[in-house]
Amino acid sequence: MSDIFSDCHRALQDRYEARALADRTVEAIVHGEFTEQDIAFISERDFFFLSTVDPNGSPTVSYKGGAPGFVTIENNTLVFPSFDGNGMFLSLGNISHSAKVGLLFIDFERPRRLRVQGVASLVEGPNSVPGAQILVQVKPQQIFVNCPRYVHRYKRIETSRYVPDQEGAAPLAEWKRLEVVHDVLTPEDQAAARQQGILSPEDYADKVEKGEG
Repeated sequence: MSDIFSDCHRALQDRYEARALADRTVEAIVHGEFTEQDIAFISERDFFFLSTVDPNGSPTVSYKGGAPGFVTIENNTLVFPSFDGNGMFLSLGNISHSAKVGLLFIDFERPRRLRVQGVASLVEGPNSVPGAQILVQVKPQQIFVNCPRYVHRYKRIETSRYVPDQEGAAPLAEWKRLEVVHDVLTPEDQAAARQQGILSPEDYADKVEKGEG
């Protein structure tokens, strides 16, 4: 795991007399293969944060959510589904250009957090995950638990109603009812939006404010 630090990290470590502590931390917690404890923790999570880098070198951080256990690990490869989104494909487009990714898993109730840094690839075409458009595979390079000292405790309330069910079905996203995007939706989404009613920007903003977006 010696490649985890570069000159920029070493400069700050030396400035703040932290090099020895940093090296000892790496020795103690950083590993390249998922442990049983890592797998159990990830299998309980229903969200994580994904960091990617675009072709200009700018970072993108995305929230990825699903049912508990939507992220799986097999043969030391982490896999997560990409569900229907806004069509921008920022994270997946970044991965297709630069495969290096960072994932942060957090349990706000205990609290605890786990970081995974690795190389990702896209698996397109039919797959076994209901509602998934694409699967993302991540080969880990560094895996480590972060100190939970500054993680605030929050209580989980409920699973998002937009998570695809066992048949892959999910409610229409409220923003797809906006007139501004209606003509660029799929025919199926257009029909669903008309049936549920087109929203004005003010109506949609009100729904978001109420947590109904």
